[in-house]
Amino acid sequence: MAEVLPTKRRRRAHIGGLCIDPLTLEETAQRLIEEAVARQAASRPFFYSTSANGQVLSLCATDARVRALVTAADEISADGMSLVLWAKWLGREKLPERVATTDLFDAVARRAETSGVSMYFLGGRAEVNERVVRKVAMHYPALKIAGAHHGYLSPTTTETVLADIRRTAPGILWVAMGVPLEQQFVVDHREALKGVGAVRTSGGLFDFISGAAKRAPAWMQRCGLEWLYRTWHEPERLLHRYLTTNPHALWLMLTRSGAADCGDTLTPGSDSP
Repeated sequence: MAEVLPTKRRRRAHIGGLCIDPLTLEETAQRLIEEAVARQAASRPFFYSTSANGQVLSLCATDARVRALVTAADEISADGMSLVLWAKWLGREKLPERVATTDLFDAVARRAETSGVSMYFLGGRAEVNERVVRKVAMHYPALKIAGAHHGYLSPTTTETVLADIRRTAPGILWVAMGVPLEQQFVVDHREALKGVGAVRTSGGLFDFISGAAKRAPAWMQRCGLEWLYRTWHEPERLLHRYLTTNPHALWLMLTRSGAADCGDTLTPGSDSP
C-alpha cells in the first residue's frame, strides 16, 4: 500500500500573484490518489490540479480569462524552480521543492499500481499519445489504463472522447494540451466529466514520457535553467515565449509576492472538504 503521510495544514505561498500549494512532490502525488479515491467513492466533482511556472504567472497577469481558468483549480503546484527559489528568498511561506509534472507522474503511477486507481491519457499528437500508453504499460504493468486519446479535438470528437471518459470513469485524467487549452478543457467540461476522480493538467508531460522531448540535466533543473535547455533544443517554438514571459515573471515575483493571504492547504492523510 502507498504510504499515508501525516496530516498538516500549511500556508499557501503567494508568489507572482498566484497562491501556490506548498506540498512536496510525494505529498502532491499522495493527495491526487487520495482525492481521486474519495471523490469517486462519494460521487463528488473531480479534484482539479494544475501547476504554475514563469509562463503561467505572466499569462495570468495579462489575461483575465487565463487567470480565471488557473485559479479555478483546487491546487496549484510549483512547476517552476524560480518560484521555489523566490519563496525561499522571500522568507515567508516556503515552497519545499519543485513539483515538475514529469516527476510527479512517476510518483502517482507507483501509488496507482498499488491502490487500483486507473488513468486516462488525453493530449498530444496521435503517435505521441500511443507511445505514452505503450511506455506507461511497460514501466507500470499493474497500472489500470482506462483509455487514451490524442489532443487534437474537433467538436464531434470532443463529444466522443467525453463519452468515453464518462464510460471508463478513470481515477485520474491527465490532460496534456498546453497552457491555457488544457485548463480551458477542464473548466469547460466540469459537468461532462462526472465520475472522474481527479484531473491534472500536464503541459509537455506526454512528450517527455514518449521520448519526443528530453529533460534537461539534473543540475540545470535544480538551478532553474531547464527553460534554457529546452530553448536551445526548440528555439523556433520556445525562444520568443521565454524572452517575453521570463522577464515579466521576474517582475511579477518582485512586485506581487508575499502580501496576499492565501489561506491554508491540507497535506495528504486528511479528510479534505
